[in-house]
Amino acid sequence: MNICKDHIGGMTFLLLSVAYGYYAGQIPLLPGDEYEPFTAQTVPSALAILGGILSIALLVTADRGEGSSLKLRGYDFSLVAKLLVLVVIFALALEWIGFLLATIVFLIGGYWLLGERRIKTLLVASVPFAVGIWAILTQLLDIYLAPGALFNQIFGG
Repeated sequence: MNICKDHIGGMTFLLLSVAYGYYAGQIPLLPGDEYEPFTAQTVPSALAILGGILSIALLVTADRGEGSSLKLRGYDFSLVAKLLVLVVIFALALEWIGFLLATIVFLIGGYWLLGERRIKTLLVASVPFAVGIWAILTQLLDIYLAPGALFNQIFGG
């Protein structure tokens, strides 16, 4: 049996989806939420199910030809490592500078690592997207996003 990159990616994505689904079930609900059609667990559970379906589809449809054996040459693992470090920095920054600023910094850093160097393009691609996501979460879905410890210390919030 040949193992190709699609098999490895599909299995990795399936394991991540299963873990995500498990932790989605651990999200605490407010009293009375069990009677609501849409709760804090709804979207994460749906994403876990969708991720599982897509990863199984990838495993089933993976190319099993003779030329599909695993080849790791040509992949930029240092870029992957840098992006993973950026995700960890984003997670740490959320607590200190809040969702909006952490998301802007994360997007700018990601685009920078992927090769974009023009400051105007970095800002135009990052700021409106982050503000849009923040507005949807806070204004439309009424989700509280903490402004961050630094903001609270500066402005006494």
